[in-house]
Amino acid sequence: MRVVVVYKDNADYTRTVTDFLRDFERQTGHTLDPIDPDSIEGEMFCKTYGIMEYPTIVAISDDSIMCNMWSGLPLPTISEVSYYDQ
Repeated sequence: MRVVVVYKDNADYTRTVTDFLRDFERQTGHTLDPIDPDSIEGEMFCKTYGIMEYPTIVAISDDSIMCNMWSGLPLPTISEVSYYDQ
């Protein structure tokens, strides 16, 4: 299972996302994969999973099937996301 956070680095919500990523790592000992939607990889990822709003957190199974998606603010709780971060 992979959990990805799609967000832009210089947006009004960036501080909220970086705080969430830091707190997630502190509480769970795991890191989430950040993706910039303006990068080539990010554009392809967003098209593949139909992401049109940022920030978006996506839980993806090992065979690339989307299990859950949280779009926009407020962000989900750390416990909701950690369920998918095995």
